[in-house]
Amino acid sequence: MRILLWHVHGSWTDAFVRGRHEYLLPVLPGGGPWGLGRAGRDWPASVREVELASLDADAVDAVVLQRPEEIDEVARVVGRRPGADLPAVYVEHNTPKGDFPFTRHPLADQAGIPLVHVTHFNRLAWDNGSAVSTVIEHGIPDPGQLYTGELSELGVVVNEPVRRGRVTGTDLLPAFASVAPLQVFGMKTDGLAAATGVDASRLTSRGDLKTQELHRELARCRVYVHPMRWTSLGLSLLEAMHLGMPVVALATTEAPRAVPPEAGAVSADVDELLRCARRLVANPEEARRRGVAAREAALERYGLGRFQQRWDELLGDLAGHPRGPLAAGNNGPDERILVPARERKTP
Repeated sequence: MRILLWHVHGSWTDAFVRGRHEYLLPVLPGGGPWGLGRAGRDWPASVREVELASLDADAVDAVVLQRPEEIDEVARVVGRRPGADLPAVYVEHNTPKGDFPFTRHPLADQAGIPLVHVTHFNRLAWDNGSAVSTVIEHGIPDPGQLYTGELSELGVVVNEPVRRGRVTGTDLLPAFASVAPLQVFGMKTDGLAAATGVDASRLTSRGDLKTQELHRELARCRVYVHPMRWTSLGLSLLEAMHLGMPVVALATTEAPRAVPPEAGAVSADVDELLRCARRLVANPEEARRRGVAAREAALERYGLGRFQQRWDELLGDLAGHPRGPLAAGNNGPDERILVPARERKTP
């Protein structure tokens, strides 16, 4: 299939475009959110940059939407309406914002475009109305078991921690810095020590490293800390688990499903997390053992193969049913869950 999608979420796209299809990514001279293209990523040749305005309508078999505005943009430029005469699916990457738990999804109650949530928590948290919805959990290209834990420090990966504040648990970093020095990776981490009141000797902002360098440097830290309060499920957490790192995580959103107890600690009790982090920093062998458990769990649930298989099933359904496997008006309210073809019972 020839699938049109924008390069919106880099890590998710990195997994998605490693499938067996042809992927068309709009590109603009200035890049930006509507024309990022490959953005220099080392992706397969099946990922092609295209100028949306010059794209022939018949060159697209399906569109993977990630922003509500994309629906009108595709219809305007390509001349085919997603969910009507162009098979479409909408991927929701985020937890709801605003009046939770009453936040309605922008595509709630429409029948033409199935919603795909990346975590079970997200699907539960959003009010999807009568829209068809399902979950395809994340898949991670395996970076390998790179963990050394040679540094008695805590690793954190977070983008824009100063601006996002309590959302990303930035206010919890001083407590973790009292256990061991922090290395914080991610976009716009400059000034984080000053913003949190942590002495510069206890918090080092490493910035936005290239993926391979990030994995190598993060894996040197003894423990991975995941202080996120209200994010979907940081892919950095799953990457850390793939690396073989032990994990200390807040028991919020999808983290309790992603991190088994034997991988470290998952709790809403910050003091409990601090105690676990302190123990793992002091006991490298226990840290390594728990990291092995983390990696095994991540490979089983968040392996790239499982992710691609689920997407192939759903895309196959789209190709055969432009308005989605469960067309509006043909099913009762208890049948509004999108089920892959191979899992559905047929007469």
